[in-house]
Amino acid sequence: MRAIWLIARRELASYLRTMSGYVIIALVLALLALAFNAIVISNAEQRSSEVLSEYFRWASFFTTVVGLLLSMRLLAEEQQRGTVALLYSSPVREVEVVVGKYLSALAFLALFLATTLFMPGLIMVHGKISFGHLFAGYLGLLLFGSASVAIGLFGSALARSQVVAVIVGGVLAVALTMTWMLARVTERPLSDVLSAMAFWNQHFTPFQSGIIHVRDVVYYLVVTYLGLFAATRVMEARRWR
Repeated sequence: MRAIWLIARRELASYLRTMSGYVIIALVLALLALAFNAIVISNAEQRSSEVLSEYFRWASFFTTVVGLLLSMRLLAEEQQRGTVALLYSSPVREVEVVVGKYLSALAFLALFLATTLFMPGLIMVHGKISFGHLFAGYLGLLLFGSASVAIGLFGSALARSQVVAVIVGGVLAVALTMTWMLARVTERPLSDVLSAMAFWNQHFTPFQSGIIHVRDVVYYLVVTYLGLFAATRVMEARRWR
């Protein structure tokens, strides 16, 4: 555990010292703010809870983008700089490296989510929203972002450059998201399986509406685990290659 926290602290410090993490947050936050402004203007006659639900829908997309952009450098950068050999020769297990780097990106993602709280706050100024709805929505965003970081970390483990890493992670996230479309043109029980695999449609919508289901929490935790497990296996395979 000590090695994991040391790696996580070092990686988080690198996010905080360099401008890349702040630039990612600033750009995505600006885009989300524009989307929020459009939501408020176009839904002026709707209830505050409906506006908040629509905000969470857009925020989930931008959370995925931030998660993939933050995770793309975690392992691919080691390949680019040629420091991966030092990483493999250190007395640290692959799973500790993967989990430590994952926790650093997740912490920075949580910082991004914290900076978005002013938007629901503006809804509260002009209307009334439930704190339960707010908690459920942000819990969903954190779980959604956690799974996105894990997927991006797997892409970073596969790639030798950060650009390829974010492309691989994006393709995997889109593929998981689009399984609900396949579910619509297939028959049961395959349609049920594909629908249950969908990254966004079935599992995030309840959070968006202020509802927390255990199955949705478990789904995002399982996706996170599988992404970290796959990244660990890739690193182990490269160590012995």
